[in-house]
Amino acid sequence: MADPVKPLTPRRHRKPEVTTIGGRELKPSTLMMGYGYDPVLSEGSLKPPIFLTSTFVFENAEAGKRHFEGITGKRPGGAEGLVYSRFNGPNQEILEDRLSVWDGAEDALVFSSGMTAICILMMAYCEAGDVIVHSGPLYAASEGFVAKWLSKFGVRYVDFPAGATREELDAVIVKAKDMAAERGGKVAMIYLESPGNPTNALVDVEAVKAARDATLDPAVTPIAIDNTFLGPLWQSPLRNGADIVAYSLTKYAGGHSDLVAGGISGAKAWMDPVRSLRNTMGGICDPNTAWMLLRSLETLEIRMQRATENAIKVCDFLKDHPKVEGVGFLGLLPDGRQKDIYDRHCTGPGSTFSLFIKGGEAESFRFLDALKVAKLAVSLGGTETLASHPAAMTHLSVPDDRKAQLGITDNLVRISIGIEDAGDIIADFDQALAAV
Repeated sequence: MADPVKPLTPRRHRKPEVTTIGGRELKPSTLMMGYGYDPVLSEGSLKPPIFLTSTFVFENAEAGKRHFEGITGKRPGGAEGLVYSRFNGPNQEILEDRLSVWDGAEDALVFSSGMTAICILMMAYCEAGDVIVHSGPLYAASEGFVAKWLSKFGVRYVDFPAGATREELDAVIVKAKDMAAERGGKVAMIYLESPGNPTNALVDVEAVKAARDATLDPAVTPIAIDNTFLGPLWQSPLRNGADIVAYSLTKYAGGHSDLVAGGISGAKAWMDPVRSLRNTMGGICDPNTAWMLLRSLETLEIRMQRATENAIKVCDFLKDHPKVEGVGFLGLLPDGRQKDIYDRHCTGPGSTFSLFIKGGEAESFRFLDALKVAKLAVSLGGTETLASHPAAMTHLSVPDDRKAQLGITDNLVRISIGIEDAGDIIADFDQALAAV
């Protein structure tokens, strides 16, 4: 779990943050109850109100000028106050402060969806002639954005399997550097997803950093990682060498399957170009969604802990079931490279895993259609147990040969365990497997 960070200069005129007591640094689960919010600024309201406004009144004309100098980049440092709801807002800024606490980051930004966060992040760092290096598998929309959309603007990519060794990473990065040099570009970003969706394959972030630092300028080429499956509770990639952490906040951070949002966090120097593009394009999280996420972050730790405890029990049942070919759960990794990465990078296995049913699509569909407690739906990280078929649903757009290469097979069912009673989930899976 990330340790709390020292507070930045407040973005609003508010009381100083209390992050230590008697030399003890307060944990993120404690700071979620008030960090970044001063009740005095909102008529003493214990919780932040929802600020439904499109624009904000300036103290005076000089303040308005100074804020816009920061927003437009004419003056470094960004806006020093609230300007316009495409740029910032009270709910969003409090949420960004608290997201940065969970990640132990200097700064954070929130967006209208996880994919908005990822797309604006990549666009902020890429130019024609550049190359992106990325791990595989990625969420299908992330991979599609790189391969189908960025390529239209002259950005190419090189990918590598999630479990790549340091030697393999060195070779990939050298190849990418040579490709970029051919067109006068650069390696714009190394983009990771770990665990990968939907296989749970882990990337050795420490090895990626070592390979990047050996060949590229670390001040030019950031390492970004999608930490949706484990973060921010079970993995803190900034500690392992990543520069930017990305999330679908829809998942565990939101955790109730009732909102869509995204976020990134990291050093302010890495966030500023992304903030500038977000200011231009829009895509900031709306006030109501930000308010709901503030509520959800208060219970993030206990929800993720309960779901993970359930997943451990459920996978212990599934691993020996006669109709199960295998379980891709981080808590069941055999000794080897993936287990080594897990031991160095992760503090818990999470609650999303791949279930391989003996058979193919027909058998997987029979299992899914027989579920009674678990819901047949995409997404993950909610309070309820969800099950889906990636090859036919979330990753349907991925070419068949690519799916085969990444291990996204017709008998793979993605499971996200919720916070129901573990015995009830096991009973549901047992009866559903009987239908296979």
